[in-house]
Amino acid sequence: MQEVLAADFTVELLLATEAFHKENSRLTDRQRTPVEIATVAELVRAGTLESNNAAIAVVRTKENRPLVAEPGEIALVLDDIRDPGNLGTILRIADWYGVRKILCSDTTADVYNPKVISASKGSFTRVAWWYGDIQPVLKAAAGQADFAAYGAFLDGDDVHSLPFGRGGYLIMGNESNGIRPEVGQFVTKRVTIPRFGDAESLNVGIATAVLLDNWRRVLNQ
Repeated sequence: MQEVLAADFTVELLLATEAFHKENSRLTDRQRTPVEIATVAELVRAGTLESNNAAIAVVRTKENRPLVAEPGEIALVLDDIRDPGNLGTILRIADWYGVRKILCSDTTADVYNPKVISASKGSFTRVAWWYGDIQPVLKAAAGQADFAAYGAFLDGDDVHSLPFGRGGYLIMGNESNGIRPEVGQFVTKRVTIPRFGDAESLNVGIATAVLLDNWRRVLNQ
């Protein structure tokens, strides 16, 4: 909750225990957030998460503003990521690797789903997202001279030896079907994580972490 109060979200109401309010009055005073004192039992009954024992906030959703990768910046593109837990994990991974922009297809899970918020462990307060038709966005970006879009495919180049550029887009596809062909047409480099064991596939969140880790490793060399 402290992360929400410290972020650029507009908190319209905070229900909190007296102890939480006293410890975080500096944050609530900054936004002049209306605060109502509640007991732990009242918060547990009102909330949906197991950890709702100190505070619950009513927060205004953000405007859906378009996002593009600036020169030298890494941005994520999520094409039909349906599982809320996976999306929350990807938000957390993006935050870890310093990725601040995530472009989501219309069919990607809602970032405000409680399971997404829970799985992100507060990282949703530090990354920006946009929902919409990602095809025209990528088409417009593809017109730039330095455009680069890396897509996760089973038949791509080995991520361990791929010479990543300074910035661009990393496109991750649906958990079962991968990147749709109409989105895949904008991929400039297909990349894969080589398999050494017998597992059939990787979770999309884990795959995102592996790809971003290798990208950051190349940039730091």
